[in-house]
Parts: sequence; structure tokens; C-alpha cells
Amino acid sequence: MLQRSVVGISGNIARPSKTRAFVNHVAQDVAEAIGAGQVTYDVEDLGPSVLTARRTADLDDRARAIVEQLRKATVLVVGSPTYKGSYTGLFKHFFDLLDPSLLRGKPTILLATGGGERHSLIVEHQLRPLFGFFEALTMPTAIYASDRDFVDGVLASNPILDRARQAVGEAARTAGAEARGVSLVA
Repeated sequence: MLQRSVVGISGNIARPSKTRAFVNHVAQDVAEAIGAGQVTYDVEDLGPSVLTARRTADLDDRARAIVEQLRKATVLVVGSPTYKGSYTGLFKHFFDLLDPSLLRGKPTILLATGGGERHSLIVEHQLRPLFGFFEALTMPTAIYASDRDFVDGVLASNPILDRARQAVGEAARTAGAEARGVSLVA
């Protein structure tokens, strides 16, 4: 039996990061729910080779190892801070390097953070179409958290935590169905 894993990817390059904390929180909850290992990366963890890469083969060994973890992951949790109404450029560049079939059918939770509510549609208008292109199996519940939903860098908003639990439940049910051999995609 293959080891189950949950991989989180944060589109942030700053540390500490509310986005990474949010992605990591949700990824840990999914991992606990499905009995899997868990790891979270920032795009910064990809190293300098991602800056000039035009395809996955151009990445250094560490970055290619992260791509391989994405490929093998049972569930993905991806999030980006909102920058001028969209995900960060380096986040998009990284996903541009991936083979379009790499994430096909992969249960994926979408998250975003931003300074205020005016960016809340990033998950539906930016992230969902991107992962739709990859034919990832995005969970119905996507979550946006603004600065006011965090206290000292930790997610503290009960409504946002409730939405996160809802998305975790969706991912756990999806991963459980796949573990039982029930195909959720054609």
C-alpha cells in the first residue's frame, strides 16, 4: 500500500507568513483526518532554479523532489496571498512549469489570504480556474481569510475555521472514496 500524504503549497516568499500558517493548518487537519503524512512548502522552498526554469527539467534536484511529492500526494492544499487581485507571480510560474496531467483528479483544497474582503473572490475567479485547467478535483469549499481573521499570525476566526473544517471533511471523504477504489473522475 502506498503511503498517503498531504502536501501544502503556499505562494508566499516571506516568513513568517499568514498564508503558510493557513495552508499548514488545513494540511495538518487533512493529514490527521485521513491518517497521512504531511508537509508544507512555500514557493521559496523551491530555490533559485525556479526563477529561470522554463520546464520542470530545468529545476534543481530539491525543486524536482517537491514536484514529485505533489505528483504522489493523496491531497493537495494550495494557497496564495492576494497580490493586486490575484495569486503571486512566482506561485503561477511554478504551476506553469508542471505537466498539465500532473494534478488530474488530485483532491485539492484552495485557500487564499489578503488584506481585506475585497479580494475574497480570488479563490473562485483565480485559483479555481487555474486548478480546473489541471483537472484537479477541487473541493467545493474554498476558503479566503483576511488579515482580521488572524491573531499573531494564527488563524483565529471561528467562521473561517468552520469553513476550513468543511473543506477538510470534503477532502477526507474524497480521499477515502479513492482509497476504496471508487473513481470520482472519468
